[in-house]
Parts: sequence; structure tokens; C-alpha cells
Amino acid sequence: MTLTLTRGNAARNTIYFLWFGLSLFFVIKTVGSHQSLNNYIIFKHNFLNVLHQLNLYTPQPEYYYDRNHYGPVFALIIAPFALLPDSMGVILWVMFNAFFLFLAIKSLPIKTKLSDFILLLCANELVGSSLYFQFNPSVAAFIIFTFYFINTKKDFWAALMIMLGTMTKLYGIVGLAFFFFSDNKLKLILSLAFWAVVLFVLPMAISSPGFIIQTYHDWYYDLIAKNTENMTAKMQNISVLGMIARVFNISNFNNTVVLIPAILLFLLPYLRISAYRFQGFRLLLLASVLIFTVIFSSSAESPTYIIALTGVGIWFMNLKRPVTKFDIFLLVFAIIITSLSPSDLFPKSINVKYIQPYRLKSLPCLVIWLKIIYEMLTRNFEAEQQNVSAPSELKLA
Repeated sequence: MTLTLTRGNAARNTIYFLWFGLSLFFVIKTVGSHQSLNNYIIFKHNFLNVLHQLNLYTPQPEYYYDRNHYGPVFALIIAPFALLPDSMGVILWVMFNAFFLFLAIKSLPIKTKLSDFILLLCANELVGSSLYFQFNPSVAAFIIFTFYFINTKKDFWAALMIMLGTMTKLYGIVGLAFFFFSDNKLKLILSLAFWAVVLFVLPMAISSPGFIIQTYHDWYYDLIAKNTENMTAKMQNISVLGMIARVFNISNFNNTVVLIPAILLFLLPYLRISAYRFQGFRLLLLASVLIFTVIFSSSAESPTYIIALTGVGIWFMNLKRPVTKFDIFLLVFAIIITSLSPSDLFPKSINVKYIQPYRLKSLPCLVIWLKIIYEMLTRNFEAEQQNVSAPSELKLA
């Protein structure tokens, strides 16, 4: 039995159309029906508040509900869109995020048809992120481009990706996971210091040094408060932490009980130093980082899973051949529960009664992440690299 990836320009164009076309359709529909652009307005006011030196983390109910939780560097990213009329700015913002992640996935050291499969797998999750005008596709892109630049010995630009991701939403700090893949670690460290200074100073050009320094102080306390709020928020903590707390009905759940073993498991494959040089091992670590970042974060929301599902796609495209039926099951499990459960294609009653309240969206990604750790510890990457070239077919055992 074989599972053959679709070939040809027509299939590829269809995938690209789905990737960009669905997000474009839904954002235009939202703008045309005059629905709320709340998240985009929050992002826009990050820039406006830096410009006018207003506290970034104080509620502004006259403009939007909820609060901003992004750093001042984000003001520079959103600025070109915030300067446009909202109807135009939000459309370009959504398409920018889709394009940035598209470029990142296409930069992966795998065959075109395999990267196309990842795009197809993640297209629905991208729509979920785009419906809320989220920055998460770019967060995933920062992590993947960090991997790409270190993999291609461009540590200076890898450092930029790490610092941009860190100084906007913190998630980018996980790019440091690829530190040991660098052939010039000193250059990477110095580049990190350089970009940290540059990105710290740059927002001062549209504001003032005193305001930016105070903003980082405010941001620190905002993130602490946000983490506390996440524990009880209805649409937050869609993670393994939230799942365990909800399934076992544990109030005041101590996250460290899960986080410490998870971090130790995450670090365990680093003991296989001899495997660092193999592309298969490196890609599995990238998949692990993308999934780990989401499923063990109390800040994870449903739209955040565009990051984790990209990791699932990278894992599946990097499986040892032949692909087992269990691997296929895990992929289908992730598609149904993680990707489709919030959509109209999934029974709403099951989603509302079980998936949402028990945070089960994280479950397939957890199982896949554990399998990734197992593979990183047990696979013979040297033999795979010598004997197997990237295949056009995924054969089932």
C-alpha cells in the first residue's frame, strides 16, 4: 500500500491558491461585512501608543477590548500596515503573515512536493489564525528561518530572527534551541548581542529612550499578570497544562509538575551529539521546537496552533521510510482534533462539550511530540542519510 503525494503544477497551484486564497477570502469577507477587527486594532495601537508615548498595556476600551501583550519592537513591524486605512491595512497584514510563513516553509531542506504537503496540511490552521488577524504565522516563520540561517551558516541573520521573535512575543527565544548546530557559536552570540541592542534602540526613533525603557518594565509585569489570567480564561491555556488541569479537575494546578519533565525530555536528544550533523535529526528538532513552544505554553490559544501544526507537518515529511500505519493514524488524529475541531466541518456539539473545555486540541500534538523525542533518541540517521534519498512516495509498512 502506498500513499503518493500529488504531483504536477496544477496540484501545486491548487495548494498555493488554498494557502493564500482562503485567508484572503475570509479577511475580505470580514472587512466587507463590517465585522470587528479587534485584534488588528490592538496591534495598530501598539504602534500608535509607542508613537504618542502612551502605556502599551493599559486597556483602551474606547478603541478595542482585551489588551496588548506585545513588546515595543512589534510597533515597527505593524507600522507599515497601521499607517494605512484599516480596511486595507488588515488585508495586507493577513497576507503578509501568510506569505512570510509560506517563504519559511519553502526554505526547508526538503523536496518541493514535501513542503507543498506541509502547506496543504496547515492551510486550515492558517485560516483559523487569519480569521483573528494573528501574528502567529510570522512567529512560526521566525523559528523556521532561525533554523534555516543556522543551517546555511548565516548566524548573523539567525540572530536577527531570534531577537525579533523574542522582542515581539517572546516565543522567538526558542530559536536558541538550534545554537549547537552553529559552526560559529561566538559569531552567533555576538550577533545576538548586536541585534538586541539595535532592536532595543530602534523604537526610540519614533518615541523616546525613557518611554521605551519604561515600556519594557511594564511589559514584564503585564506578562506575569497575563500568565495568571491564562489559568482560568475560557479561550486561553489550550495546552497540555490546561488539558491536565481540566481533565482531572485540578484547581490551582502547579505547571512546574509538567514543565520540568517536559523540558528534561526536550533536552534529552541533545545527548546524541554525533547526530547533530544529520539533516534528519535537525529537522526533527525543528518539529519538536515548534510543537513544544505551543503545547506547553499557558498562553496558547486555538489560532496559536498554526505553529504546532507546522511542526507536525515537518515531522511527517521527515519520517523514516516506510511510514507506518501508526504514523498515518497520528497525522489523521492531528488533522481531525487539532485542525478541524474548531471548524464547521467538525460536530459542534463534540467540540463545545469535550474538545474546548478539556483543551483536547493539544492531545494529538502531545502524542506526536513524544514520538518525535523517541525518534530522535533511537533512529540511525547516518544509515538513513547514506541509504535513502528523499522519496517521491511515502510507503506504508
